[in-house]
Amino acid sequence: MTTRLKGRRREVARVVDAVTREANVSSEIKAVALVGSYARGAERMASDVDLVLLTSNPDALAASPWFVRLLPGAELVRSRRWGPVRERRYRLRSGLLVELGIAPVSWADLPLDAGTRRVLSDGHRVLYDEGLLSTASKLVRSGTTAR
Repeated sequence: MTTRLKGRRREVARVVDAVTREANVSSEIKAVALVGSYARGAERMASDVDLVLLTSNPDALAASPWFVRLLPGAELVRSRRWGPVRERRYRLRSGLLVELGIAPVSWADLPLDAGTRRVLSDGHRVLYDEGLLSTASKLVRSGTTAR
């Protein structure tokens, strides 16, 4: 592993820790999962950090400047909506991209919709949970389907 990738992993750990700490004190954030390449342990230097945040009010959380307050210098570079998920992509001063997928708590409802199942099946690690993600996570890991 290169020195640059080790440094990038430390930075990612700092971001993940900061978001997890925020979830622990925020009444808005109900669950957080790391998804994608970092959750699978298959990251490369160019990989972004993908986080899914579940909340009762996705529009309010997506509009809030909480992430920039948490990581000063973070710049919003893209906002999109993918069905019920509000994507907010930020570039940190280092160049690291952090994608927040802000979704309603129903994102983890059973039976899982195809998009939720695909995201979780591609690799995930629950970082914070008020009980919303645990069942979905176990279901995906077991390889079973819920009807």
